[in-house]
Amino acid sequence: MRGNAAEHELVAPGSLPAVLDLLAGAPGQWTPIAGGTELMVAFAAGRLTASKLVSLWGVEELRFFDTSPDKLIIGAGTTFSDLRSNPIVAADFPLLDKAASWIGSIANQTRATLGGNLVNGSPAADSSPALLVYDAEIELISVRGKRCIPYREFHTGYKQNAMTADELLYAVHLPRRFANHRQYLRKVGTRRAMAISKVALGATALLKDGAIERIRVAAASLAPFPARLGKTEAALLGHRLNPSLIETARNALLAEAQPIDDIRSNAQYRKSVGANLLEEFLRALLSESAAK
Repeated sequence: MRGNAAEHELVAPGSLPAVLDLLAGAPGQWTPIAGGTELMVAFAAGRLTASKLVSLWGVEELRFFDTSPDKLIIGAGTTFSDLRSNPIVAADFPLLDKAASWIGSIANQTRATLGGNLVNGSPAADSSPALLVYDAEIELISVRGKRCIPYREFHTGYKQNAMTADELLYAVHLPRRFANHRQYLRKVGTRRAMAISKVALGATALLKDGAIERIRVAAASLAPFPARLGKTEAALLGHRLNPSLIETARNALLAEAQPIDDIRSNAQYRKSVGANLLEEFLRALLSESAAK
């Protein structure tokens, strides 16, 4: 069954204030559409339930980079091709640069937006593990003003988030403090390109005298939504890195992970792969530490 355009209404106000006024006037009735790489697939398959759509494409107030010495702010309407061509992203946030290259084809990357990827809320979202380990904050906007929340608190359930019915995701804030951290991001999929991840794991770590002084671990497809693995981090933080600690960390991840079964993979496989990816990162850390 294919979608029927006559069953949907699409408006394009063209400016951020006009979009916010529309959302405020009828909370919950309008569904924002940015690049359309998710919603148009649903429409083509006859699965798009939203009858009233408001276009964010061309709203320039949402497509920007704002750089300061201690922070990079990325507008929610920024595309993944924009991310891949930004020198600050490449230099300071290489995991996000890498994740941006995973988003579908080049054509997809010129349409898909960072905000759309996050609001869509897929457990397998490519950008999410990188943003989680970089301690990203999400800036939301409505006619009532702006508010920021840690990205790790944004997803509240499968395809659910902390936004109210009249809010838009306005920007993502990234602190520029990870230059000295060891960074890791790996995705496991059915093939090497244009594949939705079975599992993806991101991590950043800082070692001091062989002990883990700071650690961030986040995953796609190890929970019903993209998530930081706080209990796994706690099992590592402050401890001297050695083979025994790596085994402890594996067990912590296996206990903490709560992946779903779906058409691409099953929960047990995802747990096992997630533990293997964590071990790969930690063994690389151990090898580098021993070589110093």
